[in-house]
This record gives sequence, C-alpha cells and structure tokens, in this order.
Amino acid sequence: MERMRNIVAMFAAAAALLVSVPCVAQPGSRAPRVALVYTVTTPELKADVERALRESVGGDVALMVYEVPDAFNEIRAEGYVTPHAAARVAETYMRAVEDGADAVLSICSTVEDVAYSMQDAARFVGVPIVMVNDAMCREAVRCGGTVAVVATFPCSIAPTRRTLERAAREAGRRIEVREVVIEGGFGMARGRFERLLAERIAAEASDADVVIFTQGSMAYVGGSVSRTLGVPVLTNPAFSAESVAEALKAKDLAGGR
Repeated sequence: MERMRNIVAMFAAAAALLVSVPCVAQPGSRAPRVALVYTVTTPELKADVERALRESVGGDVALMVYEVPDAFNEIRAEGYVTPHAAARVAETYMRAVEDGADAVLSICSTVEDVAYSMQDAARFVGVPIVMVNDAMCREAVRCGGTVAVVATFPCSIAPTRRTLERAAREAGRRIEVREVVIEGGFGMARGRFERLLAERIAAEASDADVVIFTQGSMAYVGGSVSRTLGVPVLTNPAFSAESVAEALKAKDLAGGR
C-alpha cells in the first residue's frame, strides 16, 4: 500500500511539473523567415518588395536580404547566364537555406531560369524557391492570347518569355508574345519613362491583350501605362509576394493578412 502511495505521488509530481513547463511553440506560431535574393536593385524596389511581403505574409515576417550584383553584371556583359553567374546565384539560394530561410524569393527576372533549374533542389531541402515572374506569367496567360513582354534590360526578356511559354503550355493555351525593350529606361525620370513606355508598346505591341513588366523596378509606372493604353499591365512584386505567402501557408508558417 505504501508503495502504491509512493507511485501515485510520483505521477502527481510529474504532472505538476508538466503543467508548469511552458508550451513549446508549434511551427506555425513563429514568424516566417523569407530570403530575398536581388541582383539589381533600388531603394524603391526594396521598399515595394518589403511592403508587398508584409501585406501578403504578415507584418512580422523576418526578411533576409542577399545581393549578387556581380552575377547580373556578368550576365549583362556576356549576353547570357554564364556558368559562373548561375553558380553564384544558386549558391546564394542554398546559403539562404543554411541561414535558416523558410522560403526564398528570387527577385531578378534575368536569373529566372536559374531559379527554375533549382526547383528539384528546393523540394528536396523543403525550402521553396519562388520564381519572381512565375505567378505573373500564369495570370497573363489567363488574360489573353497576345502578351507584350516589356523590359529595360534586354537580358530579362528571354527568361521571362520562357516562363510565360511554360505557363501557357501547362495551361493548354497558345499565346503570341511581343517583345519591347526600353534600353536606358532604368533610372529614367518618371514622366519621360511613362511616355516612352506607352509610345513603344503602342507602336510595337498594339494588339496585346495584356502587358507584363519583367522587372519589379518598373512597377511604379504600371498603373499610368495601363490607363494610357487601355489594357491590363501586370507587375511585380505583388504576384511573387502572394506566391511566397502560399508557399509558407503550405508549411503552416504564414498567417497572411
């Protein structure tokens, strides 16, 4: 009997100890960590990306910023994604994973093919690598059959076109693509840039059902150009931020708005 009382007392003490120990936070209760991988950037672009992510993922999202401008400079100089540049970008994705990122947003459209090539690795390590223009291109395919792809850097056109064509193929749709490059537009005064964009798109892609800007740095003029042309103009970072939110929710790590 005495032994039984001792056993009961032991269980009671253990139960009391468990009650006093704070609950361990579940994965969804902590702030998600999102790595932002830039090549070319501006203060305005960074502010837009941060705002879009906080609206889509939640105000407490932790942002980890990585920049690889040398990769872009090499791509721009050589005219294609060199092995060295691709390796630098891929290494940055994996470094972000090592640093504890829950998701990686690859922001540069020029390295979209690198992000696409890393999708199997992303699934294997359990950390999604979100391609900046993927969701935007899927929306463009839904909007119409003729899509104008507009950029200020020529090297961002082909990767975005390939993303667009993959989206169309997966949706079972046929599209026509019009390419418009505004060389020298990056950093141009806003009013001049808006006018030049509208003029060039009207001249080179007058039959477009929808326009997509390949670079997030162009987003600030999307609304005005859309009103001038009377066609939808799709821009980032809004689409990619929503994609990050969806990827995190699949991991029970995003509370959303």
